[in-house]
Amino acid sequence: MLRTVILAAARSAHLKRVVTTAPVSRSVVRRYVAGEEADNAVSVSQELTSQGLCVTLDHLGEDTTEPAHAEANAAAYRGLLRRLHEAGLTRPIGGVAGAEVSVKLSAVGQALDERLALDHTREVCAAAKTAGTTVTLDAEDHTTTDSTLRILRALRVDYPDTGAVLQSYLRRTESDCRELAHAGSRVRLCKGAYNEPAGVAFTDPAEVDRSYVRCLNVLLAGDGYPMIATHDPRLIEIAGARARGLGREPGSYEFQMLYGVRPDEQRRLARSGDTVRVYLPYGDEWYGYLMRRLAERPANVAFFLRSLVDTR
Repeated sequence: MLRTVILAAARSAHLKRVVTTAPVSRSVVRRYVAGEEADNAVSVSQELTSQGLCVTLDHLGEDTTEPAHAEANAAAYRGLLRRLHEAGLTRPIGGVAGAEVSVKLSAVGQALDERLALDHTREVCAAAKTAGTTVTLDAEDHTTTDSTLRILRALRVDYPDTGAVLQSYLRRTESDCRELAHAGSRVRLCKGAYNEPAGVAFTDPAEVDRSYVRCLNVLLAGDGYPMIATHDPRLIEIAGARARGLGREPGSYEFQMLYGVRPDEQRRLARSGDTVRVYLPYGDEWYGYLMRRLAERPANVAFFLRSLVDTR
């Protein structure tokens, strides 16, 4: 119930105004978001990569309703990629790019025109290739899945290393994993963080976990590059055991975790020889992102609410 309430709050324009204009303690946003500017994103990326971690950066800007806004978001990604390259952050760490970017297609115009989103993302992919790195297409709510996969297929004609994201709470995902578990295919598997109807998504957490393991088995047994996005200790243990059982070497897959969530575990996995990539958001459109993080782990709600009245 609490998760449903939080996700509803993420869509409330009124609550967004209240929260984003409140004297929120800086520690709240900084726990999950690198900052509002590209300078902040580059600085935090340097800190993380110095610890042996990789990063994927998300310029926050969802629900774009104007073509000019979509263009601005795409331009922000192109500028960020130049900055990452100039800072040497796209150099390989353990055989993979130290820094890449994650793009939400809603931020570059998907709701306006699928072709517009494709064109903008193709420009971002071209900039990533020049910078020596890659792009991953973030997953959003289930109504965008078919469009996102169409855009993915179109981009992979020229940029075959473009990454996909699949969400285990969707009932269709195991089938999508089978289609995408081929050589050269980068696939991030996460649980999912949107409020979906029971007809298209598993709603029981245990069912979501079981689906995650089934999807994980498909990806690890395939010829692609699985990106295992979870903070769940049990799923991390299962993933490592399955990878070893299937003869996968470190570097043939990676773990991914959110910035600010279980940082000690991120460093532990990296020290043990695993590739670990931190999902690092930045930008001033942090409200929707933060609400979904709270929904994923409602224990964070008390921490956040205390900060709303903390003016320090």
